[in-house]
Amino acid sequence: MADAVAVETVSLTKRFPGGDRPAVDNVDLATEEGEYLVLLGPSGCGKTTLLRMIAGLEQPSDGEVRIGGDVVNGLPPRARRIAMVFQSYALYPHKTVRQNIEFPLKAEKMPPDKRRERAEWAADLLGLAGLLDRRPRQLSGGERQRVALARALVREPSVFLLDEPLSNLDAKLRAVARDDLKEFHKEVGTTTIYVTHDQVEAMGMGDRIVVMLDGQVRQVGPPQAVYERPDDTFVATFLGSPPMNLVPRDDVIVGFRPEKALPADVLGERLDGHTRWSLDVNRIEYLSGDRHLHGLATGLGKPTPVIVRLPATVLTPIEAGTTYGFVVREADLRYFDSETERARESPA
Repeated sequence: MADAVAVETVSLTKRFPGGDRPAVDNVDLATEEGEYLVLLGPSGCGKTTLLRMIAGLEQPSDGEVRIGGDVVNGLPPRARRIAMVFQSYALYPHKTVRQNIEFPLKAEKMPPDKRRERAEWAADLLGLAGLLDRRPRQLSGGERQRVALARALVREPSVFLLDEPLSNLDAKLRAVARDDLKEFHKEVGTTTIYVTHDQVEAMGMGDRIVVMLDGQVRQVGPPQAVYERPDDTFVATFLGSPPMNLVPRDDVIVGFRPEKALPADVLGERLDGHTRWSLDVNRIEYLSGDRHLHGLATGLGKPTPVIVRLPATVLTPIEAGTTYGFVVREADLRYFDSETERARESPA
C-alpha cells in the first residue's frame, strides 16, 4: 500500500499586487506521512511564500492546499493542525522557558497540570529539562531554537513547518543543530517541511529536496539523485560546492562534477570508458586537504573555465601555469540541451 499523503498542493499559485510574475507559480507537491521534505532555492524563489500558504498565513490566488486529504483553503493556521517555527524563534523575553513552551496550551485552556506534564515531556525530548526556569536571554542560540521547537511540539501537530530556523546560528552551532533536528525528527516522526537556501542543510537533512526558482519547482527527488542527475543547468550549478562544470559543445552542454575529474596518469593505460581532455591550470586553492584547480578546459567542447577538486589521496604534482591531461568517466558526464538547458540523453 502506498504511503499516506500528509500535505499536498494542487496548482498552487500566489500573485502579489504589482508583481510582474507569480511568487509561487502552479506548484504541485505531495509529502508522504512522516517525510522530511526540504524546500531549497535562492532568496526570492518563492519557498517561504509556499510554506506560508501551507500554514495559512498567506491565502493562495489559485489552487488548493490539502492536509490529511482535506482542503484547508480559508482555514486559519490553528485549525490546520500545523506548527511553524520561524527564523526569529519569536520567544517571549519576559517568560521562562516553561512558560514559553506552555503558552499555546494555555491559549487552548488546557488544565495547568496537563500543560506542565506536556511541557516537561517536550523539554525532556529536546534536552531542555534543566533550563525550564531560565528566560530566553539566558540561553544560547541553539537552546532558544530548541525552545521554539518544544513550543511547537506540545501542540501535537500533524505537520511541522520550519522556515530557516538555523540561519541565526554560527557555522559550528548550525552543524550541531542540524544533527539535533534530524534526531528530533526520528523521535517524533512528524511530517516536516523545511525551508532553506543552504544546500548543505538540504543535502544533509532532507529525505527529498524540492529545488525552486522563480516560483516554480525545478526538480524533486532524494538528495543524491538531485545532485547526481540534475534536471537542468540551474539545479546542476545551484547544488554542489564547487558547482557542476558546464562546457558548451555543438548543440549540447556537457556537465561534470569537479570531484569526478582525475589526472590521466592516475589511471595509466586504463582509459576505456573515460573521456580525455586537457586543463590549463592557472590557480590552485588548498581547502580542507583538497586541491581545487582552476583553469581552462580544452578537448570537451568550447574552451571553458572549469574547477577540478582533487582529494588529498591524489598525489599527482600539479603547478599553476602548466597544462595537464585529465579524464572523466563517460558515465559521469551529463548532457543538457543548449536551448532549453534541460537534461537530455547522451548525443550519438
